[in-house]
Order: sequence, then structure tokens, then C-alpha cells
Amino acid sequence: MNNKVKRREPLTDTQLLMTIAICIFVVMYIAAMLGFRGGFLHVQQIFDMLNDNAPLIIVACGLTIVMIGGGIDISVGAVTSLVAMSCSLYLNKGGNMAVSVLIALGIGLAFGLLQGYLISYLEIQPFIITLAGMFLARGLTTILSVNPQKVEHADFKALMNANQNTIKIPWLGYISPKNGNLIPATLELGVVIALACVIIIFLLLRFHKLGRGFYAIGGNQTSALMLGINVKFTRFMSYVICGVLSGIAGYVLLMHSGAGNATNAAGMEMNAIAAAIIGGTLLSGGVGNVIGTFFGTMILTTINKIVVASPLNAPWWQKITTGGMLCIFIILQSVVLSVRSKGRKK
Repeated sequence: MNNKVKRREPLTDTQLLMTIAICIFVVMYIAAMLGFRGGFLHVQQIFDMLNDNAPLIIVACGLTIVMIGGGIDISVGAVTSLVAMSCSLYLNKGGNMAVSVLIALGIGLAFGLLQGYLISYLEIQPFIITLAGMFLARGLTTILSVNPQKVEHADFKALMNANQNTIKIPWLGYISPKNGNLIPATLELGVVIALACVIIIFLLLRFHKLGRGFYAIGGNQTSALMLGINVKFTRFMSYVICGVLSGIAGYVLLMHSGAGNATNAAGMEMNAIAAAIIGGTLLSGGVGNVIGTFFGTMILTTINKIVVASPLNAPWWQKITTGGMLCIFIILQSVVLSVRSKGRKK
């Protein structure tokens, strides 16, 4: 009879950093519930965080893939704005809803293909190419319109209304202190799209050959070549997927806001990068997970909610706090990985 106990496999760097991000979010939110009460005691607070940040979650998923592969894409926020503006103008001219979705996907795909080709096959630095892509997308958005374009299309208004009112969960609601009525918890359709993107990208990274290739080229490009991985094609596909997700995020943003605006996704690329890093994705590549990125986004949003609820509710305190937390997470990642590396050498 074999009495040997099966040895448990240690967590990988990706799993460890993701676990840390999840634990920090849980502790931070519980602390907010105990310290500020108010909206933090209602499930709707978490739902509102998801409703407001569904486009950011989608964009951050795309950036996670690119960063795992050792790249960077700072054009995603501008592409998201361009998609929202293009679709709003098209719909206001009496366009077809299905075609507007194809326009969103087409714009994202075009940027992904162009930038991916220049970075992967011509081997131009990704920061330079995506910086040019950011300026191009912003310029095109401004050419289309410098003013916000509210969508007046009847079918889109119906979709927007469905987006905001389709998913209602009464038993997770709360009693209004003003009139005693039950206010059901409401989750937008855009959140379902965002969560679907998270699940699909998670499955791609975990089980598909292409997903494993992203980790391989980000970890060690030379080793990836020796394993027979087509490095150029794999890197190219990371930017294509990121571009398509930016297109989806642009349409989800339009569903949420109801208007195209040249500034409504300003800074989204930096928030997405911050969310990915806080969630455990390394800028050097080879380590990361979209589940961690999702919780990284929630941590960022929780920080902003706490700042708003505190006496330090001026807008600049949100940025200062976010910057400070980002530095702390980068240092934490470095310390954790350094300790694990020393432990493996012993």
C-alpha cells in the first residue's frame, strides 16, 4: 500500500500575483465597508463599479495579452474614442445597427493589423508605433467632430435602454431610506460583454496554443524560437486581438454613455496598463492573467470610491492615490518575485 502523500505543486508567478491582487481587493473593500459604510454596504456599489468600468475591463484584457507577450499598446484609449465617435455619427445619419457594430470591430481590427504588422514583422519599437497610432486615432476623432455627438437613433436608444435596465436582481437590491421602496440591483448588458471577454481571453491564455505562445515569447524569445513557436506571428496576433477588443470597448462605451466624445476615453490606456500591473502582469512579459487584471480594475475603482467618500475628495487626490498604489504594487511584485527566485536557487 502506497502511503506517500502527493506533493502539492507550488503556485506559479502568475497565480501568486493574481492571488495577491484578489486578496488585496477583498481586504480593501471590506475596510471600505467598515470605515465608510454608506454605498459600500450595498451590492449595487460593486455593480456600479462594473457598469462604469466595463469598457476599461475589455481594454485592459487586450493590454494584458500584449504585455504578457513583452509588448505595449498606448493607442487603445484613442481607438476606443474613435470607435464611439464614428459609430455615433454613422447612427445619427440613419445607419444600420448591425453595420455600426461591424464599423466598431473594423476600426479596432484595422489598428491591430497595422500596428501588429509594423511591430512584429518590421520590428519597430512598439512604444513608437502605438504612440503614432494614438495620435492618429485622436486626430481622426477630432476631424470627425470636436463636439460630443449624442446618438438619436431610435434602435440604438432602445439598445441603450435595454443595456441599462435588462438585468435587474431585486433580492440583491436595497430599501431606499427616502421613501422605503425596494431598489433592485441593476447590472448593465455591457458588463456581461466585458465578463465574456475576460472568460474567453482566460481560456485562450490557459488552454490554447496561441495563448501559451504569448507567455513563451514574453518570457524568453530565444527559447520560444527553439521550441518552434512562430514569434512574429504570435506577437502580431497579440496586437490584432488587442485592437479588436478596443473596438468592442468603444461600442460598449457608446452603449453606456449614449454619445461619442473625443475625450470620453482620455487616459483609458494608462488606467488599463495600471489595472494590468496591479493585477499581476509584468511589464517585462511572460507573467500575467486576465482574472488578475479584472481585480486590478476593481482595485483602481475601489481606490477612487474611497477617495471620493473621504475628506480628501478633490480630483487630484484620486490620481495621487492611484499613482502611489501603482508604485506599491510594482515594488511588491519585485520583492515577491525576487524572494521566490532566491528560494528556487537554494
